[in-house]
Amino acid sequence: MMTSETHITVRYAETDRMGIVHHSNYPVWFEAARTEFIKNMGMPYSKMEEMGFLLPLIELKCAYKGAAKYEDEVTVRTTLKEITNTRVIFFYEVYKNGEPNIITTGETVHVWTDKNLRPLNIKKHSPEIYQLISSAI
Repeated sequence: MMTSETHITVRYAETDRMGIVHHSNYPVWFEAARTEFIKNMGMPYSKMEEMGFLLPLIELKCAYKGAAKYEDEVTVRTTLKEITNTRVIFFYEVYKNGEPNIITTGETVHVWTDKNLRPLNIKKHSPEIYQLISSAI
């Protein structure tokens, strides 16, 4: 199973009045980690878009187990949980660097579409993309 790690330094603007990372930033971090994961597989997401394939988000889950603060170094570990002909599910774990405990977990569900956002069967329309992504499991 392929794992990708994305390193982020918490910026001041990402914190709230309590001095911790605001919950709304984690989905942004997930997006950065997901696009890096796909790029690390050998095809940047922008290339998929150029080929006419999109992966819009249809579901997001987040579980907060700890907190990060301004200037903390965090790592988002991304894995592919599932791929079907029409959907892809990514799983995320966020750690503060140097600490063993997970501070946040997340999951995003995406559907394969064409440029007009019509759902499609990626295995049928682009077997090479399907093979590339499914090889991460």
